[in-house]
Amino acid sequence: MNAPDEPGVWVFNGYGGQFPSAVFTTVEKADEWIARHKLSGVLTWYPLDAPVYEWVIEKKYFLPRKDYQKTPEFIQKFSSAHTGHHHYENGSRNGHDSQDDDQAAN
Repeated sequence: MNAPDEPGVWVFNGYGGQFPSAVFTTVEKADEWIARHKLSGVLTWYPLDAPVYEWVIEKKYFLPRKDYQKTPEFIQKFSSAHTGHHHYENGSRNGHDSQDDDQAAN
C-alpha cells in the first residue's frame, strides 16, 4: 500500500526491537537504508499530527464497537494496516504489503 496523499512519515521497526530505529520522509529513502544494512522488520506510514486511532476512525476504516476498544490500554497499543506498511527480510522488501485488519499490537 502506498502512503495516503497527506503529510506523513515512514517509521522503521526492526524485528525484535522495542522502539523504532529510523524515520523517513519517503519510502525510497527508507528502502535504500534498509537494503544497505540488510535489515528485517516493518516500515509503516504514519500521518503527521494525527493519532492513528483517531485517523482510522475519521477515515471510517475502523469503528470501536466494544467498550474495551475505547480504553487507554487499547488506544495506546493501537495500530492499523490502513496506514500502509511494507515487510522486509535481510534488506529486501518481500512483497507482503499487508492489508490486515486493524488491531492493537501486543
